[in-house]
Amino acid sequence: MWPLDPSRKEVLGFAVSCRVLTLVLQAVFNAIIPDHRAEAFSPPRLAPSGSADQLVEGSAHPIPQPLLQLAVDQGYRTAEGNKPPWCSWGLPLIYSYIQDVYWNVGFLRYFELKQVPNFLLAAPMAILVAWATWTYVTTHPWLFLTLGMQRSKNKKTLEKPEPGFLSPRVFVYLVHAAALLLFGSLCMHVQVLTRFLCSSTPIVYWFSAHLLLDQEPLLKSLEAVPGKPPAGDPPPGQKGPRNSIMGLLYNWKTCSLVTRCVLGYFVTYWLLGLLLHCNWLPWT
Repeated sequence: MWPLDPSRKEVLGFAVSCRVLTLVLQAVFNAIIPDHRAEAFSPPRLAPSGSADQLVEGSAHPIPQPLLQLAVDQGYRTAEGNKPPWCSWGLPLIYSYIQDVYWNVGFLRYFELKQVPNFLLAAPMAILVAWATWTYVTTHPWLFLTLGMQRSKNKKTLEKPEPGFLSPRVFVYLVHAAALLLFGSLCMHVQVLTRFLCSSTPIVYWFSAHLLLDQEPLLKSLEAVPGKPPAGDPPPGQKGPRNSIMGLLYNWKTCSLVTRCVLGYFVTYWLLGLLLHCNWLPWT
């Protein structure tokens, strides 16, 4: 296995630490605030032997009448009730039925005045992907018009393609991200758009890095003068951050507006999202 450079080790360690912290907080919150309501509708337990046809004596308690009445009042399905319509379909797809009937998922169904806060919550990620699409399309209009199926006639582009985010190889990922943004904005619950894009396309992270490298003078100075510590770093003899992102956070006051917006959004989303989402609050 190839050895990792120090910066990649820091990124990997940071990701693992975030995941461990998330799991620990979820376990703590579940232990402090257990969901007792789910136990009322849980199926009978199996015998210690584990056989599927043998139940623990006394475990198959009948559902209390108040809970049954609550289910009827709320429109829930019960064992004695009628079968749902999707059971008689030629292709019984329960997920499509649930989305349509219970979740109200469909084209432009979420465009309601009461959903404005959710649209505002998803706006930063939507703007980021839309900005990435516009930047790439305006840089490579020929690639966009031909859908990447015909190369540019410019010999310089053929000999030396542009590196980084604006490389022609990124085009297929950009089309995928734009399609996800369009579908998620028009046909999904918009409050899940942020995690939907962050977990489905690398464009979110590639374009964020592109903005930092293109708009942040501090990173440009570090790139022009290798080994030179950024302004405000600890003096020689003290250990400073090897990760560029940590260096930017340490020098927050001297960063550009774009850097503050990008880093501020991701850091805020990580901290507040971790606390609020674990408490079942609408932050996704």
